[in-house]
This record gives sequence, C-alpha cells and structure tokens, in this order.
Amino acid sequence: MNARQILLTIAFLVTAMTSDLFAQGFAGLGSTAEGGFAVPTRGSTLAFPRDHGAHPNYRVEWWYITANLEGADGRTYGVQWTLFRSAFAPGNADGWADPQIWIGHAAITTVDRHYVAEKLGRGGTGQAGVELAPFEAWIDDWSMKQSLDERGDPLSQIDLNASGKEFRYQLTLSARTPLVLQGDKGYSVKSAKGQASYYYSQPFYEVRGSLSISGKAVQVSGKAWLDREWSSQPLADDQTGWDWFSLHLPSGDKIMAFRLRDDASGFVSANWITADGETRPLTRDDITIEPLQFAKVEGRDIPVVWRIHVPGQQLDITTKPLNEQAWMKTSTPYWEGPITFSGSATGVGYLEMTGY
Repeated sequence: MNARQILLTIAFLVTAMTSDLFAQGFAGLGSTAEGGFAVPTRGSTLAFPRDHGAHPNYRVEWWYITANLEGADGRTYGVQWTLFRSAFAPGNADGWADPQIWIGHAAITTVDRHYVAEKLGRGGTGQAGVELAPFEAWIDDWSMKQSLDERGDPLSQIDLNASGKEFRYQLTLSARTPLVLQGDKGYSVKSAKGQASYYYSQPFYEVRGSLSISGKAVQVSGKAWLDREWSSQPLADDQTGWDWFSLHLPSGDKIMAFRLRDDASGFVSANWITADGETRPLTRDDITIEPLQFAKVEGRDIPVVWRIHVPGQQLDITTKPLNEQAWMKTSTPYWEGPITFSGSATGVGYLEMTGY
C-alpha cells in the first residue's frame, strides 16, 4: 500500500468513525457503549504507572497537555499537545487489523496568531501509541516521554515536542506534587443520566524549553497542566458540547471546572485543588460559570469572556482569552486557547470549548 492509499484509508476510517455519530452528543461521545466496550464503574481504583498507558477496551481516550508560557522576548504564549485514541472495537490486533485510531493535535497561540497541526494514524502499524517502560506517547515524530529514570511517577518529568507549518516546540515539564484524581477518586460524572469517565490530572507542572515560530526561536518558561481521561460513553446523547477551564491561582491552588451543555440547564462539575494537591469537589451550587461576551470565530458566535464565581472560596473572577481566534481547524473543530483572569484573584489558565 503506497502513501496515498494509506492517507485515503485513514481519511475514510476517520470519516466513517465520526459521520454517523454526530447526532449522539458532541463528536459521537454520547453514543451508547455497545459492541463489548468497557464502561467506567464507581469505586474502581486507578493504579500508576499502569493507567498512564492505553486502555484499548474503552472507546475513547486522551493524553492532553496545555501550557501558559512567557518568552524571553517578553511575549505570552500558549501551547497545546494532545494524543487521542478512538476505537471501532475493543482490543488490539496486528497491523491494519488493529481497531484503534490515533489523532494528534498541536498548537501554539500568540496574541495575534493561532498555529495548528493535526496528525492521523492507525494502531498496529507503529505509527502511534503509548508505551509504559519507559513511558512514551507518540504519533509520528511528536512525542511526550519520560525524561527521568527514577522510582517516582513516570510523568513527574517529561519531554514534549511537536511541530507544524511555521512552528515547533521542545519543552521539559517537571512536577513535585502527586497526581490529582478528579471526581470521586478518579470517577468523573458527566451528566445527570450518569455517564462518566475515568479522569486524573497533573496540574502542577513547571515548564522550560523553546518555541520556534516562522524560524525565530525563543526560550520560554511557565506552567502546564496534563489531563488524562478515558471512557466508552462520556456524554449523554443530548449533550452538545462543553466549556472546560483549568486555572492557576496565585496562591498555588488550581481549579478544574466544566459545564456540559444540553437542551436543559446543563451539567456542571468542578474541583478546587490546593497547592499541596488536596481536592475539594465543587457542585453546581458551589460554582457559577457564566458567559459574558461573545466573538465571531470562523462564522460562529463563541463565548470568549467568562465569569467564574465560587462564593465559598471568595473567588469572583472574569476570564479573557489571549487570542479570541484560537480556533482548532482540525477534523473535529473546537476552540482552545490560553486565558488570563482578574477580579478577586489574578492568574492564567486554559479554556476549551466544543460543539459551537
């Protein structure tokens, strides 16, 4: 099979994977977990490093990093690196019989540009995958890999690289605080109907490295956040998308918050993470997530300014994007970019919005 045939095959499989599913929640994520796929269960214990690896018996999964960076040139940057896995059927097989599809997204955001690249790959071919010892997640020449050989968590220090048209980055991420289990010990409910995923994060990375944009390199440093999630039906069939926030507070505390949209009042969940890694779950009654201002992005009305209010923590902030036009022009498009916030506290974070 030549290169053109391979590309056409991948395009056909990705189209087949998504085209029949859009009516069932955003990007088909509300589709019923049929065909033998595993379903998350409350009370299951996540184990590491095992759960850093792939879970091929679940339909969807991702390794997701976002970073808020400051350059030696005085400019602000955002970086995204994501590896998605999606399956036609549970399990693995040799070669092109493998039912796993891999998708990579990479981006750099500046105040005036948003650079995006996407890669597609098949399982069983060696083109993409995840290994545990030592840890590495990759698609083609993009990789997220363990950079220290020690007894601590393999993701406590990682090297990250990706490139696209006009951009490239090479970063080292280091964290001394343990992983954070989202939801109920890693079981994250996503709807009133009970759909859920397994979900954990590493929100305490410190970052150093370099970016190159249009051939011009710059040294950068800042903060990064890793999200790991897998499920077979993470959304309800009437949920059209989500608005997800990661926030770095000046105290060292972190906030993860999301609202999932539907035809009713939606579903809201959040987690206040203290500087030493303890978690305080927040319910709909504990937090308000409210859009304040919209912008026209790729012909869509996108909420780009938000209010987040947590009365119990005396937090009342307004978030603003570094670049309103941070649109991911990928096979499933969405908005993703760095934000700042002000009000009762100031800081930086990331916002992802899907389904608009």
